[in-house]
Amino acid sequence: MSLLGASLLAALAVPAAAAPRDGEAELAKAIAGRTAGKPVDCIQLRNIRSSRIIDRTAIVYEMNNGTIYVNRPRSGAESLDWTDVLVTETFTSQLCSIDVVKLYDTGTRMTTGWVGLDEFVPYAKPPRS
Repeated sequence: MSLLGASLLAALAVPAAAAPRDGEAELAKAIAGRTAGKPVDCIQLRNIRSSRIIDRTAIVYEMNNGTIYVNRPRSGAESLDWTDVLVTETFTSQLCSIDVVKLYDTGTRMTTGWVGLDEFVPYAKPPRS
């Protein structure tokens, strides 16, 4: 590949990688129309349908019944990146506020950080009108 070609590819890649994501705005969109409930210390692993990372902000767990639980880690939130994968080692059937979650980069398959979980705030599915 020529130097010009490599420079062009590098120039095209920088804007996409440099575009910051607004975690608070993304979280607000995820919980729009829902009301926060009383925080809980643990959620049942078997009831988690999916999870996703909100950059440098939170982890959102969607439950089988449609309720969303938001966890704003007490430590390590700056490591949260939507391209990472969450890896949790648990010894019970629950995910709790005392647990630690490792973050792995999907491309390099290396640890990129960890977060110490906090309480889980439920956001129930809005009632149908």
